[in-house]
Amino acid sequence: MTDRSREETDLRRYETVLESLDDGVYAVDPEGVIVYVNDRYAEMKNTGREELLGTHIYEWATDEAARKARRAREEVDAGDRDVGVIEYDFQTAAGETFPVEMRFARVPEDDGIDRVGVIRDITDRKRNEEELRRKNERLDEFASIVSHDLRNPLNVATGRLELLREECDSSQIDDIERAHDRMRSLVDDLLSLARAGDELDEAERVELDALVRAAWRNVATRDATLRVDGDLAFSADESRLVGLLENLIRNAIEHGGDEVTVTVGALADGGFYLADDGPGIPEDHREAVFESGYTTVEGGTGFGLGIVEQVAEAHGWRVHVTEGTEGGARFEVRGVEPAE
Repeated sequence: MTDRSREETDLRRYETVLESLDDGVYAVDPEGVIVYVNDRYAEMKNTGREELLGTHIYEWATDEAARKARRAREEVDAGDRDVGVIEYDFQTAAGETFPVEMRFARVPEDDGIDRVGVIRDITDRKRNEEELRRKNERLDEFASIVSHDLRNPLNVATGRLELLREECDSSQIDDIERAHDRMRSLVDDLLSLARAGDELDEAERVELDALVRAAWRNVATRDATLRVDGDLAFSADESRLVGLLENLIRNAIEHGGDEVTVTVGALADGGFYLADDGPGIPEDHREAVFESGYTTVEGGTGFGLGIVEQVAEAHGWRVHVTEGTEGGARFEVRGVEPAE
């Protein structure tokens, strides 16, 4: 084969690849004139390829899209980045628009082509993002209702119950009080779960020992014992981390009994753990324990470990459960970067 025939063969291969893409592809010369588009690009523009070739690329773009493209091109020319990436509203020949992501790059040592770009329709992605935003707004609204509209009548009922206890002596009063406590636990856990996925407050330096002891004081630990094996300093949202530890401690006591021993310490390869000497968690149940509503304890809400996982993920950490050295459950939180 001659050099020319090889070049023609390679060109046909490249064109075959470009025509098979589900994204629009274009190429422009140094003046910004379109010298190539694939069929998908023409389809997105809702016009023929012959109508596009030889025209200036910005003739087919909105003013806003052109400004974004120029700004990104300046960054590429300045060496700030190798590939320009922008999102904008792609305009069809009929004037309709839809959201796209464009990536483009310079073509070195080519007199005919200055840059090549790939354009992807992101309508579905934007629709999903908008739906997620609406869901988050509804979730925030739900959290506000939980924190205000449910707590207020519950507090009133609790106060009335105390007055009733002074007026009469009945075993039914203790049952009502337990029901109130159950409702309060549900409200607290649902509120924590609803807000666990929100953005974290500014991270600050924390120490594991101090936070564990603070969390321990916030939980009804009965005759349980806390052991702290080593300390660890790292950056975290303190209030969220205390909530994570509270739920792990509460889980250990609910499953391990009033006299359970809880051990918290630093992992040798980064992160920390909380273990107990209770009955442990069967291996085939360890993945399910993080599912919201999953519980094996009568009266448990089943939300605590779901909150633990969400808080850990919000920090960029990973949490998993395994068997402890004393046969109980051991929760390990990894991906924690120690503070300098």
